[in-house]
Amino acid sequence: MHAVVFAYHDVGVNCLKALLQAGIQIDLVVTHEDDPQENVWFDSVAKLCQEKDIAYITPSANQLVDLIPKLHTLAPDYIFSFYYRYMIPAQLLACAKIAALNMHGSLLPKYRGRAPVNWAILHGEKQTGATLHIMEVKPDAGDIVGQSAVSIGPDETATEVFGKVSQAAAEVMKQVLPELILGKVPRKPNELQKGSYFGGRKPADGQIHWNQSALQVHNLVRAVAPPYPGAFTSNDGKTMIVARTSLKGPFPGNLDLRTQGIQVVDNRVFGICGDHQAVEILEWFPAGK
Repeated sequence: MHAVVFAYHDVGVNCLKALLQAGIQIDLVVTHEDDPQENVWFDSVAKLCQEKDIAYITPSANQLVDLIPKLHTLAPDYIFSFYYRYMIPAQLLACAKIAALNMHGSLLPKYRGRAPVNWAILHGEKQTGATLHIMEVKPDAGDIVGQSAVSIGPDETATEVFGKVSQAAAEVMKQVLPELILGKVPRKPNELQKGSYFGGRKPADGQIHWNQSALQVHNLVRAVAPPYPGAFTSNDGKTMIVARTSLKGPFPGNLDLRTQGIQVVDNRVFGICGDHQAVEILEWFPAGK
């Protein structure tokens, strides 16, 4: 079996390794330039390709259509997309002789779209996972080929959960590759009405609103904790990044739960929330540090 792979991030590295271990011939990898200015906390697809002597390219988004003649010539059995950041044109997807498949970081049909792990934590989900699905023009809407679930702990950050999802993605590949190698694509309906689509998140979305409940604030902090941009609040005229919070008591008896915002009691920092409950701020630092 031959494949062309669009890949980036830990998921891209893990799933590429799964393809190689299964004996899939990877004729071309399309990835992104590793950006030294980015908060890189993930493995490099380009580096893996160099190590394994796999041909790879790093086109811009508007150069993808130029790949159509090349993919027609390669005529891959499969096209895979593993956390590739650009939308792949339908003309490229059509070059796959058997199927074009994408790995998404949620249990579809839940959390379709961008930043699925962050959104799942923000909404207080107790589990998420990885889903391999048929690629269609509409994002994350094609039939489900395979899934693997992971738990979300009450204090886990997006980075910690993403590590689990990356491993789950590799597990999905191991589950389905025996059939894919035979040219069989297992599939079940992706029942879109049972989930929702979410857009990307911006750093400004990390602002803490103390009129929300303590659980909502805690979940926001976990969802965008560094190396993501971080939840932030104002204190003494400074913008502070709140990196870690706790809902666990006991809290000081002289904490004023009637006044929302930051309070320092007994050399401990607390945020008083709209439900008259507190989060303890275990780690914070000035923005830009």
